[in-house]
Amino acid sequence: MGPRRPRRVGGAGLLRSPRRGPGARPAGGRDDRLARPPRGGRPAIDPAREAAYEAVAAVHRDDAYANLVLPRILREGGVSGRDAAFATELTYGTLRQIGTLDAIVAAAADRPVDRIDPPVRDALRVGAYQLLHMRVGAHAAVATTVDLVRSLVPGAAGFANAVLRRIAEADRSGWLARLAPADPVARAALTHAHPEWIVRAFVDALGSLDEAELALDADNLRPPVHLCARPGLLTPAELAAALPGASVGRYSPYAVVLAGGGDPGAVAAVRDGRAHVQDEGSQLVAAALAGAPLDGRDDTWLDLCAGPGGKAGLLGALAAQRGAHVTAVEVAHHRAELVARATEGLPVYTINADGRDVGKDPDLPAGGFDRVLVDAPCTGLGALRRRPEARWRRQPSDLPPLTRLQRELLRAAFHAVRPGGLVAYVTCSPHQAETEVSVTEAARRSDVDVDLVDVRPYLPSSLPEAGTGPTVQLWPHRHGTDAMFVALLRRP
Repeated sequence: MGPRRPRRVGGAGLLRSPRRGPGARPAGGRDDRLARPPRGGRPAIDPAREAAYEAVAAVHRDDAYANLVLPRILREGGVSGRDAAFATELTYGTLRQIGTLDAIVAAAADRPVDRIDPPVRDALRVGAYQLLHMRVGAHAAVATTVDLVRSLVPGAAGFANAVLRRIAEADRSGWLARLAPADPVARAALTHAHPEWIVRAFVDALGSLDEAELALDADNLRPPVHLCARPGLLTPAELAAALPGASVGRYSPYAVVLAGGGDPGAVAAVRDGRAHVQDEGSQLVAAALAGAPLDGRDDTWLDLCAGPGGKAGLLGALAAQRGAHVTAVEVAHHRAELVARATEGLPVYTINADGRDVGKDPDLPAGGFDRVLVDAPCTGLGALRRRPEARWRRQPSDLPPLTRLQRELLRAAFHAVRPGGLVAYVTCSPHQAETEVSVTEAARRSDVDVDLVDVRPYLPSSLPEAGTGPTVQLWPHRHGTDAMFVALLRRP
């Protein structure tokens, strides 16, 4: 439990403390160029490859997150421009492909990867990715990786050289043909670099292995950067016009897609609060809650799991246009601070509390809200393309505590919403235990009656393959969004 802090009041976006604790490198170019050895005879380590290795090693050694650690490594190493793009592709690509790379490294080394010294293992992963996935000459990939291993574990340089030369004897297709298991799910897991349990979850959600493989493929593509132009402050057309090569989104009325990924931190509208970074799917599910019709009053909204604040920001901008306000709840104090900063200037009141305390916390009165969003903590299987390390960190054992929490939060939302009000349940996961089953079980166990509402009329009519309702599951391979799930429920 963190230290108690005094309540801060005085305006929207302020934080109330708790009362209690609860690129791939372009073809050609410098990729095939070796680092020039410095004086003294020791080979220099290529800065881009060294940065990628350090990021991959930090993820495995320190449980770091690539999107947080890599920018710091690049900045501290003075790696920029094309070198930074190369390092970024090498880092994210290696992390996405770890399972498949490990199978190939193990075969080439004739030993399990867990019997290889961790620094050498990570260097071999980085080298193998260059050989099998990037347009890097074999000599350059092998030599630079061996130099890297020599700088880390000098006695392992010969071993690394032998393993990489064996890997270079076949391309990726050849290795997959050699190692592919007979079981189709296991074969898809190896081919598409996902754990088998995630492959099975995608098959269950989509109904066929063939389409599941399309979804797995989409997870391995570099995702676009989506921005949300906050309604009432900026239009998508205005935002796109100010950014070279940017375009408005396909479905969300607030979305803009940055050309070539881009750096959202460099966008003036993001810095001054007129826009924020948010996947188009996240925009769609928040807008569905705000857009569904409601009888009676409609000025008190609740975001029950608000961190880090993207959906609260969109809801706050929409609420401002209607004379409404949003209470944004986040149980982790540092994430609550992120919400408060993300919603500054909007009619959003952020509290650091447990969303399950509806009816106990005076700021969370039972029956006190017209619209309630439950963007529940989940496995994040719907955003694996954005978090390359997540697929290897998540385990089936994560599901029981998460689904229990999801259902508790959803039942709390049923108590928080007034009769006639609406609850949107959202997860960034297509796993059926976190989607349809969580909704069904929460409704079944609740002492508050709720009815499912078909959410499809409140999503764009141009959205393809929205299913038969009443819930909707988005997919990267179908919609170009994260795999967001949304259910809409009304309290009679």
